[in-house]
Amino acid sequence: MEKVEEIPKETLLEIYKTMHKIRTYEETLAEWYYKGKTPRFDISAGPIPGELHLSSGQESAAVGVCMHLKPEDALIGTHRAHHFAIAKGVDLKKMTAEIFGKATGLSRGKGGHMHLFDANVNFSCSGIVGASFPQAVGVGIAAKLKGEDYVAVAVGGDGAANQGTFHEALNLAAIWKLPVIFVIEDNSWAISVPKEKSTAVAKNSERAAGYGIPGVSVDGADVIAVYEVAKEAVKRARRGEGPSLIEIKVYRLRGHFEGDPQHYRPKEDLELARQKDPLMNFEKLLLEKGIATEDELNKIKEENIREVQEAIDFAVNSPYPEPEEALKGVFTGGE
Repeated sequence: MEKVEEIPKETLLEIYKTMHKIRTYEETLAEWYYKGKTPRFDISAGPIPGELHLSSGQESAAVGVCMHLKPEDALIGTHRAHHFAIAKGVDLKKMTAEIFGKATGLSRGKGGHMHLFDANVNFSCSGIVGASFPQAVGVGIAAKLKGEDYVAVAVGGDGAANQGTFHEALNLAAIWKLPVIFVIEDNSWAISVPKEKSTAVAKNSERAAGYGIPGVSVDGADVIAVYEVAKEAVKRARRGEGPSLIEIKVYRLRGHFEGDPQHYRPKEDLELARQKDPLMNFEKLLLEKGIATEDELNKIKEENIREVQEAIDFAVNSPYPEPEEALKGVFTGGE
């Protein structure tokens, strides 16, 4: 594997920029989410009603993988997908407007934060646990039939790896040698259920052996380790050698959803998550290795803050859909 010094500086700074943009975006989004919901938490109130699942602490998974993807490559995410959306290049203004339920959103405000779609960069996600796996297999079939070298990435959590769709998708992708990369973000919790109480194996990457494909487990506290593992999986898929399974051990800095009191979670687990923060670890590495200066990183931070604020302003100032929009762009049976 490459040492960090062997990776071009511009690549390393792009990794940092995207990770910091994700963190800045979600922290800003959280501030807006809680408007109108306090002092007594009301999930239906405020400019962003409903649930909100943030990925703070899991940025390395998205950036490490997406650095190797092209616009024509497909990525299918989960209910917690802002980090992958941003890393894949989804339009930040339109995504934010969608989360705010505005007419200028990716789906004209009808999808919300768990149902983001951007055909320009082949990104999608949904709130159905385990849905990404067969969808990515479908993309892989299309790529193989067309004889093209684009790939599909399916993302799921450690809880989703116990769904039947996960195993069916792995099996078919392996049989047909489809260009699919299966990514499991293991944050140790399936909502509030600890992994050791729901999963028979210590590492989901071990399940790859049952389908005769490579399986790798990597620590998400190290974004460069994720970057290197993902690079090999994507190369393998493009060469027509079939699927790979990557388990990324990530550390959730926030609750399963905003407003989650996390009574089920030991204090030691929260402290470990802070110690394993991939953004802070990478920033420290760049400075200690002399790869970047504080001034360079501060400039990146300022650019990200400005871009995120522009996206928020766009969403806040956009109109809500007209009532008749509820009848448009939907599927119905009969006449």
